[in-house]
Amino acid sequence: MIDALMAVMLLLALAGCAYLVVATLAAGQWLGRPVPVLPKDPPSVTVLKPLCGADPGLYENLASVCRQDYPAPLQVVCGVAATRDPAIAVVERLVAEHPEWPLELVVDPVVHGANLKISNLINMAPAIRHDVIVLSDSDIRLRPGDIAQVVAALSRPNVGAVTCLYTGEGATGVWSDLAGLGITAHFLPNAIVGLLLGRARPCFGSLIALRRETLAALGGFERFSDTLADDYALGAAVRAQGLLVEVAPPVVAHRCDEDSLQALWHHEVRWARTVMSLDPLGHIGLLVTHPLPLALLGALYGGGRPAFGLAFAAIACRVGLVVRLGRLVGVRTSSAVLVPLRDLLTFAVFVGSFLGRGVSWKERRYRMQADGAFTETDTRGRLDL
Repeated sequence: MIDALMAVMLLLALAGCAYLVVATLAAGQWLGRPVPVLPKDPPSVTVLKPLCGADPGLYENLASVCRQDYPAPLQVVCGVAATRDPAIAVVERLVAEHPEWPLELVVDPVVHGANLKISNLINMAPAIRHDVIVLSDSDIRLRPGDIAQVVAALSRPNVGAVTCLYTGEGATGVWSDLAGLGITAHFLPNAIVGLLLGRARPCFGSLIALRRETLAALGGFERFSDTLADDYALGAAVRAQGLLVEVAPPVVAHRCDEDSLQALWHHEVRWARTVMSLDPLGHIGLLVTHPLPLALLGALYGGGRPAFGLAFAAIACRVGLVVRLGRLVGVRTSSAVLVPLRDLLTFAVFVGSFLGRGVSWKERRYRMQADGAFTETDTRGRLDL
């Protein structure tokens, strides 16, 4: 029995190393696609930035939206739900320092459903002035041409929405570096392979562009007020209308601000359990993407030199993948030294995703439901995290 387990672990680890090599090659193919061109008369755009708290780097994240190289009117609307939210001071500072920027702030405490981000967007919606809407999370930093590329992709026939992949960048220390590395070394290559195989049907909250009329046809933001994976649900709703959700070439930067292992764990378990609720078989299939822990498990069952050889190969393949992605998307790769720890932590999150349905989000606790919706639990209740 032990020999059989050892053989299974080593075979899976070998398959995982091969997967990392394939992912490295796939990254070059996907990220080397041609950049779409804006139409001669580009539409005006409203960018919505729902905020909650003044995360590290928020000033630059918002400024990166206002500095876009876009040849048509651009409106940027920020929204908060609390009159004492520290994000207000950041927005007011930007407005004071750059009065020429088209930056507006909506403060509205009315709550619509369990998803507080969607509730915020519902309150911000009356401020929308333009026909193209771009949604972008508060922790996303853009390059000057990103909005233009996304709107260019939206102008293609039968495209109902456009989204973007994203990489991770640490902002506050080792835990945020580990969070960013998890995005760059695990999420990003998995998403690219899934897209090339036609297995992935994503819509990422990093950046989503759609027409105002499309959002209205879906029932507005109100349709997603009780859905945790609101970005995925929005993409699914667009596809249900017979339209395409295109993944545009830009890879935007997700600024990670986790300052402790607990914060990192809660955040990533929420992601993992959300993915599992939406695609259980696909989530289980991610087992093969963890060659380092699988090789170490093989060593535990007596795999000896072959197991340790595969462990070193897994580390080398993952580091090579990270360096390749860093060059392709223009991000620093100094955190690659954390690859062994990051791989083990990602595997722990993967295992933890099967051990309950509880998630933690913005200091609130929720329980996932099978249909992707979620309900807030009593703070005194026990939650498996």
